[in-house]
Amino acid sequence: MSAASGQAYGQHLPDQVEKLSTLSDAQLEFLADVRELHKERAALEREYATKLQLLAKKAAEKKSRKISALVVGAEPTKAWDESTFTRSTLDKAYTQLITATNDASQDHINLADALNSQVIEPLRVAERKHEETKKKEMQYYQKLLADRDRMYADRIKSKQKYDDECAEVETYRQKQERSADDRHAERAARQYEQQQADMFNSKNAYLISIAVANKVKAKFYSVDLPALENEFQDLQSRLLTRFVSILKDAQDIQLKHLDALRSHLTETSAALDAVNPQADQDLYIDYNIAPFTPPPDWTFEPSAVHYDHGDMSVEPAPKVYLQNRLSRCRTKLQELEPVLASKRKEAEQLAKLVTAYSTNNTLGNPEEVLDNYLDAQHDLAFYTTSGTVLNTESDTISSALDGDEGAQSPHSFKSSSFSIPITCAYCKSSIWGLSKQGKTCRACGISVHSKCELKLPADCSGTKHGGRGHGVSDSLSSISSISRSSSVISRAGPADSSILAAPTPSSFARASHVVEDSLPAARVLFDFSPTSPFELAVSAESVVHMLEEDDGSGWVKVADDSGGKGLVPASYVELFDASTAPSSSTSSLGSGPAHQTAAEGEYVRGIYAYKAQGPDEIDVEEGKTIRLTDGPAGRRNYADGWWEGEDASGKKGIFPSNYVEAV
Repeated sequence: MSAASGQAYGQHLPDQVEKLSTLSDAQLEFLADVRELHKERAALEREYATKLQLLAKKAAEKKSRKISALVVGAEPTKAWDESTFTRSTLDKAYTQLITATNDASQDHINLADALNSQVIEPLRVAERKHEETKKKEMQYYQKLLADRDRMYADRIKSKQKYDDECAEVETYRQKQERSADDRHAERAARQYEQQQADMFNSKNAYLISIAVANKVKAKFYSVDLPALENEFQDLQSRLLTRFVSILKDAQDIQLKHLDALRSHLTETSAALDAVNPQADQDLYIDYNIAPFTPPPDWTFEPSAVHYDHGDMSVEPAPKVYLQNRLSRCRTKLQELEPVLASKRKEAEQLAKLVTAYSTNNTLGNPEEVLDNYLDAQHDLAFYTTSGTVLNTESDTISSALDGDEGAQSPHSFKSSSFSIPITCAYCKSSIWGLSKQGKTCRACGISVHSKCELKLPADCSGTKHGGRGHGVSDSLSSISSISRSSSVISRAGPADSSILAAPTPSSFARASHVVEDSLPAARVLFDFSPTSPFELAVSAESVVHMLEEDDGSGWVKVADDSGGKGLVPASYVELFDASTAPSSSTSSLGSGPAHQTAAEGEYVRGIYAYKAQGPDEIDVEEGKTIRLTDGPAGRRNYADGWWEGEDASGKKGIFPSNYVEAV
């Protein structure tokens, strides 16, 4: 059987049976490799199926232990059974996921079985059949060669016999010539004639063997070998056709396997789509409803050693305390209201962003926006609690005072340290210490213990009086620090700063520092060496700035040109007159590099937007520069987290330092 179409081995590959046999061997090795590939694939499928089964089993065991806490809670108040879990959409989805995993393991086992029965075994049969047929063809080829060689051998034998007969004829001819006159001449003649006849017969046989050999040779190369080679070609074609058919069956098997896996995934996706958080929450609520009574309100409990009633005391001394506390509450409420408004606005804006990002994922990461929203809500809750505390305290005190809110000239106290004992203006006992043991009024200069601050009537005269008899403290007051905390940068980042502006300082305490356009300058008369960490070393004829004047203690607090601050004896310095005070450009503070920088101006650039929340603050705009102001309280010396500067319009004020960077 020759090739149906195309080129044929027998026509184009004459006498190449051995090569064709080698090609068949290579094809058999190829089939063996493919069969081994699918055999190892089947083994992997079984191994994977085993691992999937173990995984599904472990997940099912964990689910059985934990599903009750997930569906009805750890301590349900209502009896439940296994059927309760079937009402949970989350349980259904997870059960379907485990079932799909287990079914997938069985599908992988089925795939391994199908590969063994429909691919691996058929390939082995095809290999064996092809091997057997190839052996038969090669045996036939060997027979053809043997038959051809036998014809070749007959020709050679006939030729040898012919040569031998010719030699014999020549021998008898010579004998006849020698016996011409002999009585044996007649017999020699007969023998010669007989030998000639035998020679002619051998010649004829030789010629016949030549014709036969040529004919057999022609048939071998023109008929037998092409036919055999075509049989090899047909055998190889049938092998490859069978090979392709088996591999196509393998692809169909894997497609069916993928369809089975896809069906499991589709069912799992449907179960996940059916998850209803509200329904599961309703189920949890149904099994966890329990009677609840809010804790009772607290009431006044009199002391065991002193009987008293539950009404607030409005005697003269306690009333002063209540009046001062009411004033402080209202002040804090005024400071809290803009912060609360800002936080509410921020939470509302973030709520809108959460909705927008949830419906359109291209806007950004909704999880990050949700985190920002939750943080804003938590901050708002804490601020609201502070507002509730202050409002309740204010209402309670106002109700007790019944309109008698006392004098409306509160003292402006600041924390102070006292290097020598002074008398408290309220309790008349001594105040002494360098760790802010008391308070001093900025306006009238009186000093009190920290515990006596709210006990002093709000009747500040606003004018300082010298001498100890008036009760003015003999303290050396330290410069007050800013009570503001660092503002929080909007979590939405610079890009969203227009929507989510960060609120101003979160502290509700009144800022103790007052921004001044300038501080009085003074000349140092004598050298002074400090004897404590709270004092400042100064040299004669140098210029310092007065931070706090002498309040009768004999000490003043000053700042030098290098930014150092501390106490020096009041008699060691002399204030400049208005006519002799050094100007900012010709000040005797020096002309070194630091002062050149101050004269030239040190600038910072805004990296986040900040909106001023008070008259002493200035706005920070992203990318715009601010010039830091000069002086001991200017530039970066204002307070921790706050710097002082001038914006492009020339407005002077403070701003949070973490909103800018150095230029």
